[in-house]
Amino acid sequence: MLEGKKFAVFNVANKKSIAWAISQSIMKFGGEVIIGYQNERLRENVEELIAGLNPKPLIVECDVSKDENIEKVAEEIEKNVGKIDGFVHSIAYAPSDALKNPFVETSKDAFLTAIEISVYSFVAMTRIFKRILNKPASIITLSYYGAEKVVPNYNVMGVAKAALEASVRYLAYDLGEENIRVNAISAGPLNTLAARGIAKFSDMLEYHREKAPLKRNIEHREVGDSAVFLLSDLASGITGEVLYVDAGYNIMGI
Repeated sequence: MLEGKKFAVFNVANKKSIAWAISQSIMKFGGEVIIGYQNERLRENVEELIAGLNPKPLIVECDVSKDENIEKVAEEIEKNVGKIDGFVHSIAYAPSDALKNPFVETSKDAFLTAIEISVYSFVAMTRIFKRILNKPASIITLSYYGAEKVVPNYNVMGVAKAALEASVRYLAYDLGEENIRVNAISAGPLNTLAARGIAKFSDMLEYHREKAPLKRNIEHREVGDSAVFLLSDLASGITGEVLYVDAGYNIMGI
């Protein structure tokens, strides 16, 4: 399905990262993957994950807090593997206090940090990576249901994800004439490093399992395989959309 195509995935932190699940699915369906990690502290985790792979994927350090860092990553990818067929943005962050305290108590610094890392980084990466993309190309980011409905304790990340989903639509419009598709996956709750920072996350998993039509939580693999669909030519007519991979939870009214 992805034979002969190359995709960069940002950022893998450990084996439970959604980004790692997507990387595995890309490779499973024949694609070549470039793996990003945030900083030197996490490099060892990524090297352990790819230790048994042959050939080993290119791994790149990608700190999105500065545009010049993203520029360096684009240059490194182009130098080592040439142009790519798309990328996946699985990057989000908010200070811990902003996820523990009521939303009304969110500080200006916490608000701006959440928007910068979780939303602006997607816009910046799209702008900078555009020049190293083959056409057609596919870009994906990761969202969550808290973008459109209140999820207690998700707080400022819900606001950031709402801005992220709006950014998907505007980027899809801007890049459509260049045959670059931009979509989001709204994944159900998964046990990741980021999710563990949300207060009462285990309660969220239990509630989701009880209310979702499939009566279960989703698996990392299901998000990875759905990403492959959006990256592939099978989704060539889809752009500006949010694909829910949440066992149907989002359709429920009560």
